[in-house]
Amino acid sequence: MAEHRSMQRAALLDAARSLLSEGGTEALTFPALAERTGLARSSVYEYFRSRAAVVEELCEVDFPVWAAEVSQAMAAAEGAQAKVEAYVRRQLTLVGDRRHRAVVAISASELDAGAREKIRAAHGGLVAMIGEALAEMGHEQPRLAAMLVQGVVDAAVRRIELGAAEEPSVITEAAVSMALRGVRG
Repeated sequence: MAEHRSMQRAALLDAARSLLSEGGTEALTFPALAERTGLARSSVYEYFRSRAAVVEELCEVDFPVWAAEVSQAMAAAEGAQAKVEAYVRRQLTLVGDRRHRAVVAISASELDAGAREKIRAAHGGLVAMIGEALAEMGHEQPRLAAMLVQGVVDAAVRRIELGAAEEPSVITEAAVSMALRGVRG
């Protein structure tokens, strides 16, 4: 029974990712989740009390995976500057990933305080990762610089997600260049 519930919950989260990446937060409805998973709509409520609860669980499940991928890319890089570059590149590479598209859709929506706090905490973990590399570079204000680098990444993500005129590779190279120039002073 517990295994079945776990599998149903995972199927619901997978369906939620698909709905969010395809149609944004408006597409994430309990009837749509029920249709995608073959469950009755009332059954969806047995797993999640609200749409915000689905969003919170997606944050709990997907942000750590995403952060681990960024962390691994940084760990494979040699030297602080290469870590900064890996940080930017890996996040922008993840833009096409379904988990990331779902996270972007979630971030753009009206969320309750609990879900917003989970997103802030996850982003804080990313900023802390890059802050260490910036401190290693001898940056005077590594936390501030880390938040600004993340701002460059966030702007590039939005540009890619909007289907900008520039190719994603052009946006990525511009973001990497801006981040590296900015942290070098």
